[in-house]
Amino acid sequence: MYCSIVPPYMLRRLAARDEPRLSAVARAAKEALAHVRTVQASRALPTAAVPPGLRETAPGPAERTIYDAQSTESLPGKVVRKEGEPVTGDPSADEAYDGLGHTHRLYAEAFGRDSVDGRGLALDASVHFGKLYDNAFWDGRQMVFGDGDGEIFQRFTRSLSVIGHELTHGVTQYSAGLAYRNQAGAINESLSDVFGALVEQFVRQQPASQASWLIGEGLFTDQVQGAALRSMKAPGTAYDDDVLGKDPQPDTMDSYVRTSADNGGVHINSGIPNRAFFLVCSALGGNAWETPGRIWYDALTGGSLPASATFSRFAKATAGSAKELHGAQSPEHDAVREAWDTVKVRL
Repeated sequence: MYCSIVPPYMLRRLAARDEPRLSAVARAAKEALAHVRTVQASRALPTAAVPPGLRETAPGPAERTIYDAQSTESLPGKVVRKEGEPVTGDPSADEAYDGLGHTHRLYAEAFGRDSVDGRGLALDASVHFGKLYDNAFWDGRQMVFGDGDGEIFQRFTRSLSVIGHELTHGVTQYSAGLAYRNQAGAINESLSDVFGALVEQFVRQQPASQASWLIGEGLFTDQVQGAALRSMKAPGTAYDDDVLGKDPQPDTMDSYVRTSADNGGVHINSGIPNRAFFLVCSALGGNAWETPGRIWYDALTGGSLPASATFSRFAKATAGSAKELHGAQSPEHDAVREAWDTVKVRL
């Protein structure tokens, strides 16, 4: 499964720019878009979930290896830092190392999960992928980070929510095995945003009321009129820029985007379940990785989601998780049902 953080629609818009000052940006976007198309074409089928009978193990320590692709597209590259070794002085390598560790710690301490696969999978990441590469992605085996074009995007290791987001695609791969298309794909993307945001909040020990709920905050250069790639609190408001255009995410089913692009709108329509999760966290208060995070985690890993799950099916899974954990008459169950009702997804 190949999943990238920058949506194809954003790359297409950048690739179409013909102003001389944006020639490098357009070229970088075209190359990133071509890479997305090539890899997705070769991995179009959904990834199977963990075979029945396999059990998660008790969380152990992280086992990280950071590689330097040295501006090539050959993976993984040269080893620059292994588990327990000191900082390298390369911000990309050290941010990747720390981000992998923070994500591993959230899953271990909040959910009792041993790494991405639940059985201690070693965490590998390659930095400095390609030349001015405008993306970060999970390729089904490891994390990969580009350096950005320097005009629109900075290095992709700058954002902890991006690192948590991409590693969560691995968690989804090894649990529900959601297809990366249509509503199932938008749920897949939303789950990565949810746990990407939770990693950031967990590290900062930041309650839901104080969080930004932004995904990819810090990726844009100062030339961009925008805060992040997406806003979970207010989908459609993350950026409004002359070059990038306006954030197209809907916040309810009234504005659901029907399209064949972006694998059926997986990055666009993820705004709807994203807002549902934010509303649950806002209603319940406290630390989002605790009660709301557990409800969403159990829905993801509980075995009830088909690979082609719809928004309605996922909403029912979260409501079922809340009911099992807290009871049918609980504030938690009510908050989940009310959140989905607000974004107009039927349970």
